[in-house]
Order: sequence, then structure tokens, then C-alpha cells
Amino acid sequence: MAALLTSLLQSTVTMAVPLLLAALGELLAERAGVINIGLEGMLLTGAFTAMATTYSTAMPVLGLLAAWISGVLLALMFAYVVVVHRANQIVVGTALNLFAVGITGVAYRALFGVTGAALTVTGFAPLPLPFLSSLPVIGPAFCSQTILGYFAFVLVPVVAFGLYRTIPGLKLRMVGENPAAAVAQGVAVRFTQLLAVSACGVLAATAGAYLAVAYAHTFVEGMSAGRGFIALAIVIFGRWSAAGVLGAALLFGLATALQFHVQALGLRIPYQFLLMLPYVVTLLVLAGYAGRTNAPAALGVPLETE
Repeated sequence: MAALLTSLLQSTVTMAVPLLLAALGELLAERAGVINIGLEGMLLTGAFTAMATTYSTAMPVLGLLAAWISGVLLALMFAYVVVVHRANQIVVGTALNLFAVGITGVAYRALFGVTGAALTVTGFAPLPLPFLSSLPVIGPAFCSQTILGYFAFVLVPVVAFGLYRTIPGLKLRMVGENPAAAVAQGVAVRFTQLLAVSACGVLAATAGAYLAVAYAHTFVEGMSAGRGFIALAIVIFGRWSAAGVLGAALLFGLATALQFHVQALGLRIPYQFLLMLPYVVTLLVLAGYAGRTNAPAALGVPLETE
């Protein structure tokens, strides 16, 4: 029983890490009043650029840097249209997702062949913490992570402190709640939103890099598999707080991990139903929980004048 719990918790944490990274990025963007539906595309592009660069250089650190560059570029494209020109954020984000699916598919086939030959890269290896990694159940799950896994969990208190205990965090939240008041206080609203969206792009790309060079050690077209949209639901379920996002990411990570463990137990449940589980949870959260949360007041509302 202990072995089963250990394995399940380890899978849960592994599945939660990319969701946590992407959701923390989305949290920053939404706290600044911007809904980044393009999160899925940023995650997918980050996965491809990380894998391709790591494959070419045999250096996962360079793959991570390449992912960050791709995330920033996509974020700046998105911010230029929705922040500077005040375009509809949902429409632009959807277009960004379609662009990412197309460009990564074309680039993958151009670099590695039409058949998509199976490629593997040597990515980030787990770094067990002395003594802590040997703790029963929780040790292998939380204390035997890759550097990106540790980064994701350390980022939670950093984001929480930054949002609620610093002046820049106060300005960021003011922009998302009342941009007109922020302007009256001398806050550069569009610049603040630009920085928030850029940070979102970096974290979404980091989530993609984790999938490609820390978890799967390969790239498959569409490997983001809706994780960007699940991250959007996590922000809602977590009530726009870093601690809430952490708890929600672990819950969705558990829903994903159950796919593998239920199949391994040999239960006579069609695997299609297990594959549906994370997305069913997402729909239930959005349908039954979103209406009872208090989003930033100016979320998705473009600033008319500054």
C-alpha cells in the first residue's frame, strides 16, 4: 500500500509541475487584468524550442534558454496586440494557439522528417535532496525533483510575497482591479501589463521545457495536450492566489496521474474514460465553481486612455 501511495504521489507531483508553472504565469497576467488564452501556444512552443535546442547542443540549459526566448517573443506579440492596440484578448489568444500548433508542427517536420522519427534528448535529471529524499511517501515525490520542479515549488511563496508584500505587486494588483485609479497614482498601466504578460510567457515556456526535456525527453506534436487551458482553470479554482494555485495544480495533477495508475491496476475501465478525467475535472471546475469566485475587477477590460 505504501508503495502504491508513493508511486501515485510521485506521479501527481510530476504531472502538477508544468501545470503549476503555467498557472503561476497566468496568475500574474490576470492580476494585471489580462486573460492570456494563448497560454497553450506558449507552452507548446516552449516545449518544441527546448527539445530542438537540446537535441542540437546536448545542453538542456540552452534548451531552457531557447524556450524562454520563444515565450517572451510570443508574449510580446500577444501584448502588442491586446495591450497596445486593445484587441479582444480571447480572439488574439486563440489565434496565438493556432499559430503555435502550426509553426511547431511545420518546424518539427522540417527539422526531423515528415514521419516524425522518435527522438530522445538527455535533459534535466532528478536531483535528490540529501536525507529528505529518503523520507517515506513524500520524499520521492517532493525531494527528488529536477531543477525545474524545485523552481516551480519555490516560485509559489516568491509570487505570493511579491504580489502582497511589495510595491510592484501592489501596483500590479491595482492595474487588474482599477486601471483608472492606477493611472491617477502614476502607475504605467500598459508597461505593467506588458511585464506581467512577458513573465507569463516565460513561465509557460518553462512549463513546456519541463515537458520536453525533464519529463518526456522528446517532443510530440500537440504534446501540451490542453495543459494551457487546464492552467487557466487552475487560476480560477485557486481564487487568483499563489497558494490556491498550488493546491489546484496538485489536484489536477492527481487527476492526470490516476490515468496511469488505474490502468496499471488492471481495472476493467475503458482507457478513453481515464484520458477524459483531467478535462472533465476542468469542465466541472469552470461550470460549478467559477461563478462563486471574485476575479480581478478589470480582468479582460482594455484600458481606453492612459
